[in-house]
Parts: sequence; C-alpha cells; structure tokens
Amino acid sequence: MPKASLAAFAERLTIADKNQLTPMQIKTDLLSGLTVALALVPEAVAFAFVANVHPLVGLYAAFIVGLITALFGGRPGMISGATGALAVVMVSLVKEHGVEYLFATVVLMGLIQIFVGIMRWGKFIRLVPHPVMLGFVNGLAIVIGLAQLSQFKVPGSAEASGHGMGGGEWLSGMPLVMMLSLVALTMAIIYVLPRFTKAIPAPLAGIGITALIVIVFGIDVPRVGDMASIEGGLPAFHLPMVPISLETFYVILPYSLILAAIGLIESLLTLNLVGEMTGKRGGASQECIAQGVANTVTGFFGGMGGCAMIGQSMINVKSGGRTRVAATSAALFLLLFIVVASPLIEQIPLAALVGVMFMVVIGTFAWNSFKILRRVPLTDAFVIILVTVVTVWTDLATAVVVGVIVSALSYAWNNAKRIHAKTYETPEGAKVYQIQGPLFFGSTDGFMETFQVESDPSLVIIDFQDSRVVDQSALQAIEAVAAKYEEVGKRIQLRHLSRDCHRLLSKAGHLMVDSDDDPDYEIAVDYGVRTGILGTH
Repeated sequence: MPKASLAAFAERLTIADKNQLTPMQIKTDLLSGLTVALALVPEAVAFAFVANVHPLVGLYAAFIVGLITALFGGRPGMISGATGALAVVMVSLVKEHGVEYLFATVVLMGLIQIFVGIMRWGKFIRLVPHPVMLGFVNGLAIVIGLAQLSQFKVPGSAEASGHGMGGGEWLSGMPLVMMLSLVALTMAIIYVLPRFTKAIPAPLAGIGITALIVIVFGIDVPRVGDMASIEGGLPAFHLPMVPISLETFYVILPYSLILAAIGLIESLLTLNLVGEMTGKRGGASQECIAQGVANTVTGFFGGMGGCAMIGQSMINVKSGGRTRVAATSAALFLLLFIVVASPLIEQIPLAALVGVMFMVVIGTFAWNSFKILRRVPLTDAFVIILVTVVTVWTDLATAVVVGVIVSALSYAWNNAKRIHAKTYETPEGAKVYQIQGPLFFGSTDGFMETFQVESDPSLVIIDFQDSRVVDQSALQAIEAVAAKYEEVGKRIQLRHLSRDCHRLLSKAGHLMVDSDDDPDYEIAVDYGVRTGILGTH
C-alpha cells in the first residue's frame, strides 16, 4: 500500500477510540474482554480437536488473530479467533498432509485476504440481501447452540468422536442434572443481573458465581481442564516445514482459497451485524487486510488461523465493549491464561460457559423473523429458511453464496416479467414502442415478442425513456429486432437512450446517429441501429 494510504489507515484506527476512551468505558471494555477471553478458551480447544490439531494450536490462533484484528480491524469491538467454520475445512488437509501443511495454508490464506482488501473487494458484501443476513444470523445461532451440546458428553468421549452429534457418551443421571442446573443458574444470572446493576458484565458475573459455587462446594461436573490442558508458553516463530515446490503450492492453494473465502464472508457479515448494533458503518476493506495480516502472522507462529466470531462478538457488544481496548484485552487475557493462569482457568465449569453461549444464541437469533416470514414476499421467506438450513448442514460460505444466487435469480425473474411496451402512431405515420422495464438477459424474449413486424409501418421508433439497455443479451435482442424489420424493408430508430445505454451500444458498434447528438440525451434524439455486427442472423 502507498505510504499516504498507510498513514490514513493508521489515523482512522485511533480517532474513533480516542473519542470514546473514558475511564468508565475502559473499565467496561476490560471486564468485557475478560468475559470474552473466558468464553474463547473452550471454543478454541474444541475447534482444535475438530481440526485434528493440538489445543495450543487453536489457542495460539485465537490469541494472535484476536490481537491483530483488535488493533487493526475495521470494526472496534468485533472479536476474531479460531472458528469451527474453518476447522471443518482444515481437518482433511491435516489428516492427509500433516499440521505443517496447515501452517503453510494459513499463511497463503492470509496473503489472499490481504490482496482482497487492497483491491477493495470487501465492498461487494453489500450485495448480500437482508433475507440472506437474517438466514445467516439464525443459522449461525443454531450452529453455536448445537456446538454446546458436545459439552453434555462425558469428558474424553467427545474429543474421540470429533465433537460431533453422533458420537461420544452423553451425560446421564445426577451429572446431567447438575450440568443442566448450573447452565440454568448461569443463564438466570445473566438475565436478571442487568436489572439491578451494569457495573459488571452479566456474562462475567454468571461465570464467576457459578464457578465459585462449583469450586467451594466441590461439585463434580466437567471443567475446562477436562477437555485439555491449556498450559503453554509464548507462541514462537516457526517456519512451516514443507517442501518449497509447485507440488506443495498445488496442495495448499485450494484449501487456502476456500478458507480465505469462508473467513472473509463470515468476518464481513459479522462486521455488518456488529455495525448495526453499534451504529457504525464501513471498514470492509480494512477488515479484509487485518484478517489477512492476522492469518499470515498466525501461520508463522504455529496457529490454525481464524476469522470473526459472531458468538464472542455478541458477548463483547452486549457486555458494553465498544472500543479496541475490549478486543485487545480479550486477546491479552487469553495469552495470560495460557502462560500463567491455566490452573485456575481449568477449574471453571463448562456449564458456566455453556450458559453464556446459550444466552448468546437467544440474543443472536432473529426471533422477529417468524413474523417477517408471514409478511415478506414468498421468495424472501424461502431465502431466509434456505440460508438458515444450509448454514446448519454445510457451512456459512456455501449458505451465503446459495442465498445470494437465489435472491439474484428471483430479482432477475421479477424484472424479466416487467418488460412491456406502450404503442402509438405519430402524425407522420411512424409507430412508437415505448418500452417499459429493464432490457437484460432475462427480459429479451418478452422484448422481442412485443413487436408486430408484419403489420407495422415502414418506420418504427423504439423509445427507451422508461427502460435501460443493460447487457450483451439486450444488445443482441435489439439487433435481432432490427434484422427482422430490415428483412421486410422497414427501418427502426432508437430514442431516449440514457448515457450508459448510449455508451454500451456505441462501444458494440450498434449505433448510427441519424441526427445531431444531444449531450444530455434529454430530447428525442433518434439513432439508427446497425445489424449484422454480431454475425448471428
């Protein structure tokens, strides 16, 4: 990036936070960051098991990705780390080629994301329709909820079965009753406490009170340490031990592209969601670059890579975290847990963290979508349900792509049906077709069926004042109509072309000016149309 761009980039990072860094906000951010860090631990460990790597690989990724995106990301308050959406893609690579190939893949993934950010392609996230966003939110809420069910299995059995729903031994009897009771207690604290005080984030209070009860009374329930030890040192620089060859590149490239796409889609959608909650906009390209830098660095420090985490982001925002202090402190607290406080953190009951995540699910799910489904067009309702289901059964990136495609096809179909024409004859005997609706690939058939070539007079005027010539298919349709009239010795003129339509037709060589051009296209300038340009008739 140019030096000027880098300077402006750095300046934007600090201005917003400087305006919000009051002592009260700093306190709120630090407590919120502590809450997020506690919730990050089991998630990072669980996703490491899913990817078939050591827990510290997931924890280091959560720390490095979380720290870099906290400092340089496009949305203060958004949390990033190791995620399940990426872990399920990584597992086959690790099983076939080993963890060193994973590190190399994460580095290339980050470079791809940096390129996307520099090219400013993040802006295309605006093409995601609102029904897709609703489906994304609902699907991800369900996924977060289902992911917590693995904590209701006997410690050790869930890891062996890959944390899936179909394997591992479920808790039963009194252990299950205690687990459910502690989960309910945590949820009740989170729900009730804000009615009395907001000095301490409710999720943090829920975790603390539940953990205190378990530790003081020696209640035998699964704890963080039962999943795996989180003790470790500082992450060390590590070059991926893979052969530097085209063969290696061909192995990691497909995974890198998929991971980069999933990571950016989830991050940008989370960025929009957090933006709606905090009243912030923009930052898509900045977020792409931050995610890319974070993953590139992570790959060189033995981490599994990551992206934005909607669950932890919701915890942070709803706990009052608004500045970069919150997300930065979350990453630093996580590192502190790994290096210093692992014995203490390992005593926290999983039930407390599950209760926090269940409250996240309740707060994230768009419950109003049930009302919306009855009020919006049938296609939009279908898209909401479709994206939700595909998110749960496959992955987020696939769901969003499917939702956008279905929405785009629906939009194209609806616009294709709008094409029609009003007709009248001029005093000179020419027939005018006033085209209504956009002319593009979906409406060309309806456009061509509008004309009555045999019965029309010798001069036909096609008026595009209420239409737009959009694409190559539209050009082909205009030329085909002109050819039909030419075959029977009749002539057509195009009228009221907009600037972009005029440029499109001129560039293709279709326009032949029959009168003086008007630079603003505000009068009925007539254009003849050349036939035979495309050579298809």
